[in-house]
Amino acid sequence: ITLGDYEITSFNEEQRAKVRSELVGFVFQSFQLLASLSAIENVMLPSELRGDSDAQAKAHELLDRVGLSHRMNHYPRQLSGGEQQRVAIARAFASSVEILFADEPTGNLDTTTGQHIIDLIFELNAEFGTTLVLVTHDSRLADRCERSIHIASGELIEPPSPPQVVSSLGG
Repeated sequence: ITLGDYEITSFNEEQRAKVRSELVGFVFQSFQLLASLSAIENVMLPSELRGDSDAQAKAHELLDRVGLSHRMNHYPRQLSGGEQQRVAIARAFASSVEILFADEPTGNLDTTTGQHIIDLIFELNAEFGTTLVLVTHDSRLADRCERSIHIASGELIEPPSPPQVVSSLGG
């Protein structure tokens, strides 16, 4: 299995974790924000762990992009569900990863907020050139994707051929 420039099959767990931290980001349905950190601290955390010297500036910029510059010092409990999701999205894009996995990014949101989040994800995706892998039941979100794979009862429906998979991952 190749991820980016790394052949990770023979890597131990520590090596895989390092590659994941460099190349892969996540947006979870339940946000996974740390309650003891403010919005800006949550966005800064992955960048700081990687030693990025511009973590704070990048976090400020992304919170502004997601419309939360006025809420950057608020804690998750002080934010609405839509605001928490936008913080989670800002955190994922702040990491400058190559691949972003988003699990039901609109699953806990009302229709209007969900549409805003969809627009935001695709806007940031285009800007950063990140490969998105989205898991969703939201047909509005699936319809916006360049390519979709459907799963029913744990089985792939019309699975892609290997060249399509490699091509879509930039190989």
